[in-house]
Amino acid sequence: MKLWGGRFNQPIGKDAWELNKSITFDQRMAPQDVRGSMAWAQALRSAGVLTPQEWEQITGGLQAIQKEFEDAVFSFIESDEDIHTAVERRLGELIGPLAGKLHTGRSRNDQVATDFRLWLLEHLPILDSALASLQSALVERAEAHPDVILPGYTHLQRAQPILLSHWWLSHFWPLQRDRERLLELQNRTAVLPLGCGALAGTPFAIDRTALAEDLGFLSPAPNSLDAVSDRDFAVEFLFCVALIGVHLSKLAEAVILYSSAEFGFFELSDAYTTGSSLMPQKKNPDVFELVRGKSGTLLGNLIGLLATLKALPSTYDKDLQEDKLPVFNGFDTLMAILPVLANALETLTIHPDTMKKCIDASMMATDLADYLVAKGVPFREAHALVGQAVQAAVQHQTGLDQLSQSEYQSIHKAFENDVYTVFDPVESIARRSALGGTAPEAVKEQIQAAHCAMQVLQ
Repeated sequence: MKLWGGRFNQPIGKDAWELNKSITFDQRMAPQDVRGSMAWAQALRSAGVLTPQEWEQITGGLQAIQKEFEDAVFSFIESDEDIHTAVERRLGELIGPLAGKLHTGRSRNDQVATDFRLWLLEHLPILDSALASLQSALVERAEAHPDVILPGYTHLQRAQPILLSHWWLSHFWPLQRDRERLLELQNRTAVLPLGCGALAGTPFAIDRTALAEDLGFLSPAPNSLDAVSDRDFAVEFLFCVALIGVHLSKLAEAVILYSSAEFGFFELSDAYTTGSSLMPQKKNPDVFELVRGKSGTLLGNLIGLLATLKALPSTYDKDLQEDKLPVFNGFDTLMAILPVLANALETLTIHPDTMKKCIDASMMATDLADYLVAKGVPFREAHALVGQAVQAAVQHQTGLDQLSQSEYQSIHKAFENDVYTVFDPVESIARRSALGGTAPEAVKEQIQAAHCAMQVLQ
């Protein structure tokens, strides 16, 4: 018995039915559908549509259905088009024709929009917790080896020495921004569509403000036409998820590079690598490659929903049935990635000596320019002079720290006997002590700031 079948003379075609139904995926909103129905029953009672006895009977039936879902014993049948149909059908089996009163003044249009928002509101904290766990893993890595020096890169070329702990924290802060965006999204999601009907509102005296409070929403949607079509919250969630995927992919790519033989900075645990079916020597970073690969799927989810929404007419259209799968997929993908990534990072081994061997005097070229600035040479002139020193070192096939004093003097008289002190990477790092820099004291402050930032979002 379809909820909408009264005006039809023949049943829907089997192939059309298979295309039309959404029960295969929207059944995961079952708890939210029952919860929303309980709140709607209370609103109907307050409006005088249901008597106290009717309300009690309907609520009792919904509680029984809720228990069936919790115990995983609810039975779906072929005629269940979606989760709303399934719940109403089961309620009728439990309490009889009175179940038909529950849908008074309500449409599946405002019902599904409410269920979807409820689902997201309940799952955002779960995702936030997983992100926080990965953040904790990054901070722990930063705290574990505070003195290890890593060659820093721009354009994937050696640039300046930095602390490894500073590098770990560079992946912490994007996740912090991700968590802040998800927190902001909660407020925009907590707008109640229920009570807007199919598109024009409900003719019954429903107190939508009280209904919103009952369901934990911040406010009722102000426009019924917009309320049933609004999927901005889903798009915004997919944007947040896609950006999280980009951040995770960037981290994964770096770990893949640094764990290769060409770099050798990291070694991945056997528990988070795989082998080759042909080459016995291989130890592949598949976990990190999958993180990198799945970020593309997350981007596709966002673009797909935006394309679905871009030219829809006003209010509800069946196209909107396509909104849930990408959101569910985005959530499921991140919840599969994040714990594994955190564990893989925690079990990773670092090789400080290999990193140290990659630090050469050319990486202190900027320090050499700063040395001249301290001697009164304008920076632009100092930059050009150091460029000449680099050319001389290349011509002599030696390092900047191996050029003779006379060679430096021939470039500029400001190069004195103390010039060679600038080539100590430890001192180079220590000089960058401004807030946000890589000096040990600055990184210590940054770690403390990271702990405080996580506590604020708890």
